[in-house]
Order: sequence, then structure tokens, then C-alpha cells
Amino acid sequence: MNHLNSIILEGNVVKKAELSEPTSGFIVCKFPMAVNRKTKSPDGEQHEEVSYFDVETYGQVAESCSKYCEKGKGIRVVGRLKQSRWEENNVKRSRIYVVAEHVEYKFSKPKGEESKGSSPEADNKPEAAPQEAVEAKVEQKEEAVF
Repeated sequence: MNHLNSIILEGNVVKKAELSEPTSGFIVCKFPMAVNRKTKSPDGEQHEEVSYFDVETYGQVAESCSKYCEKGKGIRVVGRLKQSRWEENNVKRSRIYVVAEHVEYKFSKPKGEESKGSSPEADNKPEAAPQEAVEAKVEQKEEAVF
């Protein structure tokens, strides 16, 4: 049986992405994102639930994220969950985070530049990442093949 580990998240960047190179030639970009969910209780009262996720990207996708993932920017992340485990002071610890394999950025148009006949919903759709990020996704997948 094949196991599935896939996640799609849409939300906003909480803090500017941080780029690092832990080993020579291996680039990592980390940033937190928030995802809002609105629900209604049985009595009709609206509630908003906010979930925060740590996101990591690698290679050229990481370089792209370091340029475009500013605080408050709307994004869509497609990736997988990963768990890190370690022991600290004889206590077993773990952390689950998202490894993003594809990131789309929500670019907002300057006021007055909206196209005629377009709805506000159409202007708020996330746009695909710049070509370099798309190519990075392809390269990253090729590197993962054993």
C-alpha cells in the first residue's frame, strides 16, 4: 500500500522568511505562516480559528521564498509534513513542520490598475511563482529521485 503525505495550505506569512546555508551548497529558507478558518456555532455565532505552521523550503524554491515571503504576504503552499525527533535532557521531543515543494505568491495590484470587468475575487487569487521558482520545483523533484 502506498502512503500519502501531502498538504495544501493557503494563508499569510507571519514573519519575513530567513535564508540560511547550513552546509555548503544546501540552501534552506524557513518562515511561519498563519491559516484562518471561520466557523459558525450551532447558535449562529461566528468564530475564527487561527493555526500557525512552520514552513521550510530548499534550493531555488528557498531562494525565491527569501525574496517574496514578506510579513503579511498571502501565499499558497503545496508540500508534505515532516517530523523531527530528538532527545533533550532524557525527554523525547518532536516537531512537525511543512516542507514546501511549491509556493505561490499572492501579488496585489496597485490601486487604479485593476482590469475592467474583473471581480475583486479574481484580483485576490494567488498567482504562480516567478519562473525561477517553478523551475526550482522541477529541479528539486529531480534531485529527490533515487
